Amino acid sequence: MPDKTNINAALSSQSSALHPNSQRAASEVQQVYLAEAYRLLHYQKGGYISTSALADRVGVSAPAVAAIVQRLKDAGFVDHEPYKGIQLTPKGEREALLNIRRHRLAEVFLVKVMGFGWDECHDEADAIGAVITEKVASRMEAMAGYPKRCPHGEPIPTPDGTMPDIEDQPLSEVAAPADLVVSRVTNHEPEVLQYLASLNLTPERPIKLVHRAPFNGPLRLKIEGQEQVIGHELASGIRVAQG
Repeated sequence: MPDKTNINAALSSQSSALHPNSQRAASEVQQVYLAEAYRLLHYQKGGYISTSALADRVGVSAPAVAAIVQRLKDAGFVDHEPYKGIQLTPKGEREALLNIRRHRLAEVFLVKVMGFGWDECHDEADAIGAVITEKVASRMEAMAGYPKRCPHGEPIPTPDGTMPDIEDQPLSEVAAPADLVVSRVTNHEPEVLQYLASLNLTPERPIKLVHRAPFNGPLRLKIEGQEQVIGHELASGIRVAQG
């Protein structure tokens, strides 16, 4: 989720400095809205999202979102149907995926090259990813060793705006017992990421789901020989694949 403090001013003030001669179809602020809309649509497997859900995601008021959505619709990036919500057009989806690509490459660069922690890189990448050119992103990609995923395990779109397919599911929905591998972590709150790291619940880590209590109760895991117990809400933000 993007930094909720002065997002419009922060993004617009950096864009001219980093690519004064670059003209994109969408403004930096519009790119953020498109990317967040894509993320919401991605996890609910398509369809429409409400403007209120997008407002919550971006952290602004509903009237502010409505104004941006109208501009996005006028530019051909979204379809907006009353009482149904927002759906990205092919043009809008491509713009969103290129923004997500730059963001996730910036995260990897911050962690692998600059030594940031996985709990520090998300908000920093919000500022960087929205304003760098594809040429800079490609150079960062090379310096980081051509990663396929960001530090949180999310796939990195290709330069042509294609999102790789990932087969995984929330840990909270897996039946026990099961041998699993952590695929990605969708919660980017620094305190949550620090806690998960302390449990060794990080991407690519093999784990065993030993027991899951009914009625959204806690989950008992075995991680590197140690048993840990986590709550259902935390488990819902951890996506896993079969081990």
